[in-house]
Amino acid sequence: MRTYHTPLDLVRSRHLENPVVCRRPERLARANRWFQENFPGDVLYAVKANPSDWVIDELCASGSDFFEVASLAEVELIARRAPDARIAFLHPVKSRHAIRRAYHDFGVRIFAIDTHQELEKILEETDQADDLTLVVRLAVSSDFARFSLAGKFGVTALDGPELIQSARHHAHELGVSFHIGSQCMEPIAFRAAMLEASRLIVQAGVTVDIVDVGGGFPCIYPGMTPPAMQRYIDAITDAFQDMLVLENAKLWCEPGRALVAEAESLIVRVDLRKDDTLYINDGSYGALFDAAHAQWRFPVRMLTREDRPQTPLSGFKLFGPTCDSIDALDGPFDLPSDIDEGDFIEIGMIGAYGVALTTQFNGFGAFDHVFVQDDAFATMFGENNQPTVIPAQSAFIDEGIAR
Repeated sequence: MRTYHTPLDLVRSRHLENPVVCRRPERLARANRWFQENFPGDVLYAVKANPSDWVIDELCASGSDFFEVASLAEVELIARRAPDARIAFLHPVKSRHAIRRAYHDFGVRIFAIDTHQELEKILEETDQADDLTLVVRLAVSSDFARFSLAGKFGVTALDGPELIQSARHHAHELGVSFHIGSQCMEPIAFRAAMLEASRLIVQAGVTVDIVDVGGGFPCIYPGMTPPAMQRYIDAITDAFQDMLVLENAKLWCEPGRALVAEAESLIVRVDLRKDDTLYINDGSYGALFDAAHAQWRFPVRMLTREDRPQTPLSGFKLFGPTCDSIDALDGPFDLPSDIDEGDFIEIGMIGAYGVALTTQFNGFGAFDHVFVQDDAFATMFGENNQPTVIPAQSAFIDEGIAR
């Protein structure tokens, strides 16, 4: 796979028919190293955020040895790419086949539950194993998250203590977990969820070996600049010290978006302009699901030659390539007012839930992939660990650096 100094060099040097995913390994490694060095416990990468082989390989190279998976396919992926890594199967609802194969064929010992039925299923499919780590997923508020995950999984506060007690009887190690929602904008959300978990543990009257605070760690999008990542870690650390758990209890987290969002961007081509609407060659059925369905504005810039006159920015709506009218990104996305057919746009911060969510609808969904060496559009791990928007220094092709 070829490496380019910037996405601009790619646009200048090749004909691009498909959308192009620009990979930035150093940005992924930087985020991973930060979590490994600053989180006071085990960091489990949430594979669902981006299950690309190169992501798993780079995470392992930069210190990861523990992965959170949601399916048998993800178990198989980690077993193939990182055979010495630990795997936690933390989807609260799994098929019997997936449980049995994960346990017997791949050595997985860590499973999540949020019902008594799931507990019984795991015990039956592992032949009443006595070496299980069972993690009880608790329902908590997603009030501070931009993408709520509160409606589908998690045992309620009313039923939680009884399930924790039942799991304790069968677990070699017992944990509790929760998810405060994706793109959490307030560190206090972790403290509130951890204190609720502590309350339920006390009601259950049992010891707990693991507290898993899940994901929700944010990144930067236009109009969404979260507090510094260290504030989230500080909130978790302080709350963990206040929890009524064993002194040697383990602390886990499951970052996904925060690790990989900065690591990929997407180059798309304008195939048609209608007034303030641009038709591009990827969309909501491709790598831009969040931009369409979560209605988030992603950072954009037009890739153009240095000698092209600069024009004022205008707000544009984007349509993807499929026949579906919901394949739309309302934006507005600020781009040069003279943008037209044949121009290329780079869309940043799509490393999380981008390529991972692509489909083949209408026959689209093919991507090219390259490595690039420039910085991401923004970073949570910059100088002094402050959220930083990177100046668009590569907005124009410079003949002196293109290669």
